[in-house]
Amino acid sequence: MAPVWKVDPKLDLVLERVIDVPCELVWEAWTTPEHIKEWFCPRPWGVSECEIDLRPGGIFRTVMCSPEGEQFPNVGCYLEVVPNERLVWTDALLPGFRPGHTPLESCGIGSFLTAIILMAPEGSGTRYTAIALHRDEEARKRHEELGFREGWGTALDQLVERMKSCKR
Repeated sequence: MAPVWKVDPKLDLVLERVIDVPCELVWEAWTTPEHIKEWFCPRPWGVSECEIDLRPGGIFRTVMCSPEGEQFPNVGCYLEVVPNERLVWTDALLPGFRPGHTPLESCGIGSFLTAIILMAPEGSGTRYTAIALHRDEEARKRHEELGFREGWGTALDQLVERMKSCKR
């Protein structure tokens, strides 16, 4: 089945790379709270809490921490969960698909976000695509100005580092 979403360059941001970590490890990095805490925020920021209920309507919650100790909670719900291929969540909805009330204002975006993570095998690695869908051009622009590419790119570097360092 073809996805129902379509990237609109006026509204959305995309980060795409081929990384030398297989899809299964990328999936594990995205779906295990202990891993999320280690790579999800560009250092020196961090994640102090992570809660995952990996099913459509399940919770995806993180608490990001600034180097000064400020905490920035984010709560959303999964929309689509396809192991080793696709993970979609939004902060527009709370767990159980309840309408949300806490968009990413704490991060300065001030609008809801839907994130799509795509994983496809490429050689021994993964073609990794992260898409951030925004409601309007202003929200997209604001997210880009806040450093979407650098921040999400650094987090991806940290994901690769984390998963390569885990003993199997």
